Amino acid sequence: MKLPVISLDNAAAGEIDLPEDVFGAAPRADIMARVVHWQLAKRRAGTHKAKGMGEVSGTTKKPYRQKGTGNARQGSLRSPQFRKGGVVHGPVVRDHGYSLNKKVRRLGLISALSQKAAEGKLVVLDSAALPADAKTGAVAKQLKALGWTSALVVDAAADENFARVIRNLPKVQVLPTVGANVYDILKHDVLAVTRAGVEALKERLA
Repeated sequence: MKLPVISLDNAAAGEIDLPEDVFGAAPRADIMARVVHWQLAKRRAGTHKAKGMGEVSGTTKKPYRQKGTGNARQGSLRSPQFRKGGVVHGPVVRDHGYSLNKKVRRLGLISALSQKAAEGKLVVLDSAALPADAKTGAVAKQLKALGWTSALVVDAAADENFARVIRNLPKVQVLPTVGANVYDILKHDVLAVTRAGVEALKERLA
């Protein structure tokens, strides 16, 4: 499949031939959902914690004798039914991440790229490099002229000046090819890939 190549100034910069096996596959919504769930599970901190019966402070003495008081039998004031008692089956510090097959992760990324191409929201940029004196306001006007309100820019190696300039622009993000992922691709409306980024993606997904 062929797509036109443009610059950040929205000027034509030729054409590029995109591989069908990377950008023209049939999108799999179920696979993308699995990969996104896996990504979000890995990002969870897992630092939640509640104290159980054996961890709360308090006496270990039996509150009162077993029989003859007319009250329900009790063995500890640290039981969950008492004020300041421990929590039953409360959250503990743990890792929420789990393993996902590499083939599934690869298919998820291909599906996300192909879906953007099928929706007409895949843009190929000549390059995403900017001079050291570039200003955020000027780049914001360029992106507005392109009609981008939410965009993810993928380059082989993210340009430092470009990353600095768009840092304060909401819903605009730049990632190197090794960091391209299903969640960020689907979260943004437009996916912009540079020429170098296309070659790097082809190598990564070969």
